[in-house]
Amino acid sequence: MSDRHNTWPCDREDVEILIERVGQLRSEIKAYESKVAIPGDLHEKYRKSAINMVHYMGMRMMDLRELQLLLSEWGLSSIGRAERKVMATIDALLEVLHKLKGQAWCPPEPPPVCHREGRQLLEDHTNDLLGDLPSGRRARIMVTMPEPESIDMALIAELLDNGMDCARINTAQGTPDDWFKVIESIRKAESRTGRKCRILMDLAGPKLRTGAIAPGPEVLKIRPVKNQLGQVVEPAMVWLYPEKTPSTPPAEVKARLPVNGGWIRKTLPGDVLTFRDARNSKRQLVITAASQSGALAALGKTAYFTTGMKLRLIRNGEKIKGKKNHAIGQLAPLDGFINLKAGDTILVYRKNIVGQDAHFDDNGLLQPARVSCSIPDVLEKATIGESVWFDDGKIGGSITGIEEDFITVSITNARPQGTKLRAHKGINLPDTEIDLPALTEEDKAILPFVIKQADIIGMSFVNRPADVDELIRLVNEECRSQGIEAPGIVLKIETRRAFDRLPSLLLSGMKAEKLGVMIARGDLAVECGFERLAEVQEQILWVCEAAHVPVIWATQVLEGLAKQGLPTRAEISDAALGQRAECIMLNKGEHIVEATRSLDDILRRMQDHQTKKRSLLRKLHLAEKFFVKS
Repeated sequence: MSDRHNTWPCDREDVEILIERVGQLRSEIKAYESKVAIPGDLHEKYRKSAINMVHYMGMRMMDLRELQLLLSEWGLSSIGRAERKVMATIDALLEVLHKLKGQAWCPPEPPPVCHREGRQLLEDHTNDLLGDLPSGRRARIMVTMPEPESIDMALIAELLDNGMDCARINTAQGTPDDWFKVIESIRKAESRTGRKCRILMDLAGPKLRTGAIAPGPEVLKIRPVKNQLGQVVEPAMVWLYPEKTPSTPPAEVKARLPVNGGWIRKTLPGDVLTFRDARNSKRQLVITAASQSGALAALGKTAYFTTGMKLRLIRNGEKIKGKKNHAIGQLAPLDGFINLKAGDTILVYRKNIVGQDAHFDDNGLLQPARVSCSIPDVLEKATIGESVWFDDGKIGGSITGIEEDFITVSITNARPQGTKLRAHKGINLPDTEIDLPALTEEDKAILPFVIKQADIIGMSFVNRPADVDELIRLVNEECRSQGIEAPGIVLKIETRRAFDRLPSLLLSGMKAEKLGVMIARGDLAVECGFERLAEVQEQILWVCEAAHVPVIWATQVLEGLAKQGLPTRAEISDAALGQRAECIMLNKGEHIVEATRSLDDILRRMQDHQTKKRSLLRKLHLAEKFFVKS
């Protein structure tokens, strides 16, 4: 080391070596740039962003950990926050390193994006897609709308007042009439609150799901209110009505039972209906009120009612004679399910069958459980050894056999007591090369409605750049025919293939004027493995920042709070981490207003401490207290 070098307080690598290594890094980034054909039809506002993203991907082709340590020893940038302005960061670093040697250096060409420009581009693209920056908060809040029948303008106004910036409508559920009612409520709530709300409508895409499963028994369990000692403190109030003329029960009623005929109208208060329930337990219903609509009865013990169960009418201690066919009417069957444990086998059929649980006889297994797949073509490319997951990863297994009509899956992951698989639950085949178009015929049919009504279109299960190209083409054609501005497009990254192709998907998406990405962490965790989700979502954030594309952080954010009214410590931390994205999505739940208010508070607190990967050195009250105490 030189004498000059020894005048520094700590030993470090010679600056000449750093100049050589950083210069080599710059050359390799430029070499990677030359290998990528950036589409000529990108929207003009994304051209610089596309080049910067390519530079970032070129930089990440190399292991820079040692170089980062050497640079930090000189108190220089470790290149760890170069996403928004890659070449500007490299060039500034080279300039400083040359000055340390007393040399002049000037880059051969200006960088595509300068330092402040990179930040401004991301902010502009975010505002274009998600609306103006909310007061006092950088990250937007998106809320998935509840079912149309449970939503009104007052609820949406409350959500807006508590921080909602964007509403999400899932077109996999409901009809255009349902969606329009929700949209009308949103627009009315905007006028009432004076707050703007962007509307994102998700296209359903080709979601793989389990088919129908045989329904369970026609049985209804009714039980009274008990205390912690198991003592009945309040009977269950049951509404009995003629099954052919359903009627509205009193407000306090928790259960309704149809009966086969109009005889129930002739019952009197004090009459008793005795019966043996599905377990052959003796039970009775005591009539407390009666009318032409039906009768109100009190049940003092838990009972299981089944279709056709016989009832005996007792008045003043005597059975009423001449009344025939006193029985429970048609009850709705319970949802069917298949209970699966580790070691079980399930057959997944290509043809449309009704799913069944496993059948046993005295000698053991007679017929394995079986279920159909909503998109049978995907099973054609499945091979033995590949993994299969059901219901957002609650049940997992591997393919152990392939037949003409079905594949055999051996279950490896489930609860010890078994996990219930129900109809219309998701199927993931993360190892299988699935080549389905992201736009289904159903998506294309509703696209004109979505384009006209939505500010943003969410593209589900996108896997190929060609999918994005097709959506942009259809949107542009429809907008020209309607004479309206094109809505923004959000690419939902929810498969391993979409993650692997993210840079290419972004290059195609940059042909639109407004672009965003949603990290759909539910399916993505199943596809990539739960243990890899943290790593995967970080990489998506980095690449999108390099492309100056806003990110929506989605799935199970504050889910416990939204659904049960009580958050967990882990989900509070998760919500705080999510503020590195430009928007965070909450799912629907009974306590969604409280969840929105809490998320708004968390984001306002965290934005002074963290932005993207960079920790912000705001004055810490903890430090102030320490020195005051000292």
